[in-house]
Amino acid sequence: MKLRPALLTGLLALLAAVPLFVWLLPDAQAQRGAAPAAQPAYQVGDRLNPAQRAGSDTFTEIEWDDLLPPEWDPQALFADVNLDEMLDSDPRAIDLMRRLREEWDRAPVVEKMNGRRIRIPGFVVPLEGDGRTIREFLLVPYFGACIHVPPPPVNQLIHVMPDQPIPAKWNMVPVWVSGILTVARIDSALGSAGYQLRGIKVEEYVDTEPLPE
Repeated sequence: MKLRPALLTGLLALLAAVPLFVWLLPDAQAQRGAAPAAQPAYQVGDRLNPAQRAGSDTFTEIEWDDLLPPEWDPQALFADVNLDEMLDSDPRAIDLMRRLREEWDRAPVVEKMNGRRIRIPGFVVPLEGDGRTIREFLLVPYFGACIHVPPPPVNQLIHVMPDQPIPAKWNMVPVWVSGILTVARIDSALGSAGYQLRGIKVEEYVDTEPLPE
């Protein structure tokens, strides 16, 4: 297994937020962290299986790709870039990391999602709580985002305000969140979200199928 320098490993971790770049992850395996005891199967970069269906009469189940505008091209910065030729000290790598972060911090959202009643799976990244409960959190598409690796694009982060606090032990645990989605930028110390969700219902995600490759 080839080990990449820290900067490029971080770059690949950022790319993991967009499904198109998941194929790059194997070279970053040495940097992946283990899941907490409650979720031993998940590692940094793992996504939840979108094939799980539970059905709902009032909420439409969506996937994270539905939050990406079809015209947005996240790979445009890499059209003429060969990461295998770069080292941490390469000015091109440093500049690419900076430009990628800037691009993802202003990533466009899907305006037509505003006001939609949705249901979506993701991992909990706590923002506010009292040690027993979590009153506010970020919902992220893959394990480790905003904690073990930098945050994904703003259009892949949802700021959740649950109607009822959730257990503190759900930190980085996969959940389903059902509620009303709003297109609104919310900045926090752990990342900027392009969407906000009133969490009418938050329930643990039970994966009955293998994780997607």
